[in-house]
Amino acid sequence: MADNFSTLRLFARVARTGSFTAAGKEVGLSQPSVSRIISNLEKDLGVLLFARSTHAVRPTEAGEEYLTRIEPIIADIEEANHFVRGTGELRGKLRIGAATSFAQREIIPVLPAFLAQHPKLKVDLVLTDSRQDLIDEAIDVAIRYGPLDDSTMVARKLGDPPRIIAASPAYLARAGHPKQPADLVDHQIVLGPSSRAKAGWSFEKDGKVQSIRVDGRVMITVNEGTTVAALAGMGVVNTALWGCRAEIENGSLVRLLPDWDLGTIEVHALLSGGKRTKPSARAFTKHLQQALSNA
Repeated sequence: MADNFSTLRLFARVARTGSFTAAGKEVGLSQPSVSRIISNLEKDLGVLLFARSTHAVRPTEAGEEYLTRIEPIIADIEEANHFVRGTGELRGKLRIGAATSFAQREIIPVLPAFLAQHPKLKVDLVLTDSRQDLIDEAIDVAIRYGPLDDSTMVARKLGDPPRIIAASPAYLARAGHPKQPADLVDHQIVLGPSSRAKAGWSFEKDGKVQSIRVDGRVMITVNEGTTVAALAGMGVVNTALWGCRAEIENGSLVRLLPDWDLGTIEVHALLSGGKRTKPSARAFTKHLQQALSNA
């Protein structure tokens, strides 16, 4: 049973990574060993599961169907193994997908305590500011900003930090402090991936809304880069408070127009697997929720 289960897990990893070598590295096997195990599985089933080329390994139609059917079974077996151990011990690998800034500021600082609680668990942190596909990239937990699309995934709300604008004291010494949103048209703006709304920036105060169109002199594709640019005195940045909380607290950035409301940003942890979500994914999400609520 154990050998069969290992083979099925290996097949799933080859299908998801598109590589015998990459899948082998995850489980400590050489590329020839992985190739041999998959070939034996194909012989047992009497069907070709992968189309092989010199550059990639792709599931055949039969392989795609097989993957769809066995992944829930693999998750069920892992859940059963975890349950019968009865120790709360987490094993295996947990893949967490997140934006670079959020990972650096909120996830990595809380990982040591989480890993200390679960010494046999490995974490693979996948960082990108583009939206990850949980299935194709085999992500167990992904951090999502903004409203969620309808999905069969399990979602857990992490918070809704306010959106703020900020700039460095050096920049403000040169350009002055804006007194109202309209003043921002005379300021240099640093635009990031979450602040390029075509309708501009909307501010609300005492039931009145002011919207301004902004033209960024500097545009950066990574949120963390906008905070660094603001620290360098390049202009005003619009970001979630979580994206620059430390800088606001230590005074290296100054929050502007604090009496004006720019709204909030919903942040969720999206867990793959539905009811078959990995125990480690649920445990990490709970750990992160608690850490953020105490921040």
